[in-house]
Amino acid sequence: MNHDITLDRRRFLAGMVTAVAASQLGMMGSAEGESQTAGQRPLPQGNRAFGPLKQVDAGVLRVGYAEAGPSDGPTVILLHGWPYDIHSFVDVASLLASAGYRVIVPHLRGYGTTRFLSSETFQNGQPAALATDVVALMDALQIRQAVLGGFDWGARTADIVAALWPERCKALVAVSGYLIGNQEAGKVPLPPKAEFQWWYQFYFATERGRVGYEKYRDEFAKLIWQLASPKWNFDDATFARSAASLGNPDHVSIVIHNYRWRLGLAEGESKYADLEKRLATAPVITVPTITLEGDANGAPHPEPSSYAKRFVGSYKHRFVTGGIGHNLPQEAPKAFADAVLEVAGR
Repeated sequence: MNHDITLDRRRFLAGMVTAVAASQLGMMGSAEGESQTAGQRPLPQGNRAFGPLKQVDAGVLRVGYAEAGPSDGPTVILLHGWPYDIHSFVDVASLLASAGYRVIVPHLRGYGTTRFLSSETFQNGQPAALATDVVALMDALQIRQAVLGGFDWGARTADIVAALWPERCKALVAVSGYLIGNQEAGKVPLPPKAEFQWWYQFYFATERGRVGYEKYRDEFAKLIWQLASPKWNFDDATFARSAASLGNPDHVSIVIHNYRWRLGLAEGESKYADLEKRLATAPVITVPTITLEGDANGAPHPEPSSYAKRFVGSYKHRFVTGGIGHNLPQEAPKAFADAVLEVAGR
């Protein structure tokens, strides 16, 4: 392709995204370089929604997912975390769709309209299983390659796909960077202050924690939202919209297994053993990557300097200011969308 045409197309897409952001979200411009200001958050909250969700059989799941943008556009797959859902990306998806991208936002296993095809399937929350779900979804939708983006569980999942199946990942946007771990690392004690941040992980290790989460799921989720994003003044409608996805019948089992597996207190499935061995080596990520971090992230997260060397391809880290917490794509959708557009164009 002609180089000048390519540059003109990228400038056009970038300009379109800025215009959409200004008109729909009330945000103008961004800082250059490695620090980016989020600006005003979109208002009012809670009344934006995806269109009717789609369903597709993929691997062991019948996956519920939102889709936006032209069906023949380059594909971006956006992955949410816990205790959130696909609506973390409702504004990001709109921005990317307006720029000509096909955007797929699936409910992870245990969330929303995603269900196991068989009631006999083990309700496994180990990270390798969630990453395999993404590859199975791509196969089911006949997507050869996609840009992957995520935060929390979604960033970890995207990291794993990029590390183990780089041919399926064109580029990566990951909040909090390199989150690939393993059970042996999870057994290593941390300094007291760091352990304190993981209080809910230890709570979930107990039967009391499992019962408590099942009984007080919405209250628990709202507390996590507040602690993880202390400067995000989300309204009740915004929370309720996502909290509905936590009513999935498999949700509690998946969440409890995920955190117990991390501590080495629950077994995974043998079919993922080879993948886990590869992940235990902390494999490098070779695809073009931008990592993001909010300046008010109240959730446990590594320092960027601790993981920068794990990204050996084209790489940037961007610090997003303006009181942005853990749920970065929902709190700063333009910053996240800009990162996707930039890394997808490399």
